[in-house]
Amino acid sequence: MARIAVIGAGMGAMAAAARLAVAGHRVAVYERAETYGGALRRLERDGFSFDTGPGLLPVPAVYRDLFVKTGREPLEACVELVQVDPSSHHVFADGTHVSLPDASRAGVVAALDEALGPAVGKRWGDFLVRAREAWDRTRRPLLEEPLWPNWQVLAEREPYPAVPHRKLLRTRVAGTLAEVGAWELRDPRLIALLEGQALGYGLDPRVTPASAAVLPFMEHAFGTWYVRGGLRELARAVYERCLARRVEFHFGAEVAGLVEKDGRTAGLELAGGPVVEADLVVAGVSSGVLDRLCAGTPLRGEGQVPAQRPVASRLTVLLALRGGRPEGTPHRTVVHTPDREAELDALFGSPAGLPARPTVTVLRPDDPALVPDRGHEAVTVTAVVPAQPAGGKQTGRDLLDRHAENLITAAGRAVPGLRDRLLWHEVRTPADIARETGAEGGAVPAPALAAADGRLLHPPNATRVPGLFTVGGWSHPGGGLPHAGMSGALVTGLIVEGPDFRGSQ
Repeated sequence: MARIAVIGAGMGAMAAAARLAVAGHRVAVYERAETYGGALRRLERDGFSFDTGPGLLPVPAVYRDLFVKTGREPLEACVELVQVDPSSHHVFADGTHVSLPDASRAGVVAALDEALGPAVGKRWGDFLVRAREAWDRTRRPLLEEPLWPNWQVLAEREPYPAVPHRKLLRTRVAGTLAEVGAWELRDPRLIALLEGQALGYGLDPRVTPASAAVLPFMEHAFGTWYVRGGLRELARAVYERCLARRVEFHFGAEVAGLVEKDGRTAGLELAGGPVVEADLVVAGVSSGVLDRLCAGTPLRGEGQVPAQRPVASRLTVLLALRGGRPEGTPHRTVVHTPDREAELDALFGSPAGLPARPTVTVLRPDDPALVPDRGHEAVTVTAVVPAQPAGGKQTGRDLLDRHAENLITAAGRAVPGLRDRLLWHEVRTPADIARETGAEGGAVPAPALAAADGRLLHPPNATRVPGLFTVGGWSHPGGGLPHAGMSGALVTGLIVEGPDFRGSQ
């Protein structure tokens, strides 16, 4: 039995803690904040309740597996999962609308044909078939196995199947998601569907590899789910599972550094407190934070995947509305910008800025637990904004508050009479994300993707420092709730089975 210290109480860190405890190790978690959950937080005011982080759960099988492997009670005995159908409703720049059924290719094709015109849906359906090929080629190495030592194979090989495109007497294949849209989908509304998926993860579709086609495929194949009471309930359930497996939690315990002895990690140094001895350390923090804790000790060997540079964050507006949620209201509506190119230029330009007309996601859960009574509605509106660079030009709070008004205006296309119904609103900025998660500039990590010279891969979970492992969105397999849970399983395998661990079977 090893003494294992876990830094951070985010979802990946807690997933690893529960699994390691079941494997017979003595596990203690040290979290600088006063609560668990990382980005899965909750704001309560005047009888309203809001998720301030992710609002939907893709690929719930990851957390079902966690609960099966760590106890007798399945996930559904601890939280109430609700499949979201339609999966999403879309409002396009030209005023057309479409609702996409959840996890049904035939239903999606029919809905697109009816809303956008004959044969339009077939293009999206054919794209999903090719996206499945990319998924089948990358699922294990990107999600179920530790990152390969020869990761360059993943970096160089584009798994999205080639569809020849003839232009100016030359035959080309799509190398980026934007080219997939322009050459294979062609309809501007289908392009908006595709590029909006990438943007939702903070990715610029103009430079994001075609392999990102797996992102809409995952949502299509595994469905979209909501946790009754909000996704904070999922964090609560994982925390309680850790407690049931006798994981110790120390909140308000900021780690100031790592302790090394005889060339390996030997524990933690707490800020203003004692040294905590440990045989192994699992760090669920961002790469920049971990570098500071290691005080210059190189964590990655030559030729390993470098840490990603933080790029994107989120601006979230929480809306308390008078008047109940109308029957048949979609849970999630995406309101697409009328000028995608201008939006992308603003978000990913140099210097990065805020688009005048952003793409926004509007969440309107049918959940009585979120409102004082049925005569009110709790709505969450989010949009991508640049992360705040350390030492660089910051986006002021006043400017972000003004941008929040742009989000509310855009959301009005999904919520009729929004301004008249508004009781109050609160704005959550990248600074709030940074305070709650510790990520520099409030950056939100993207999932790992193949190709693109490895730009969208994440460093392996094992470091070059013996006894030190990493978990969560800033290490393999990257950001997102499913990926965080998967990282916990991978770290556990590396610790329990050793460096020869080759992933789940």
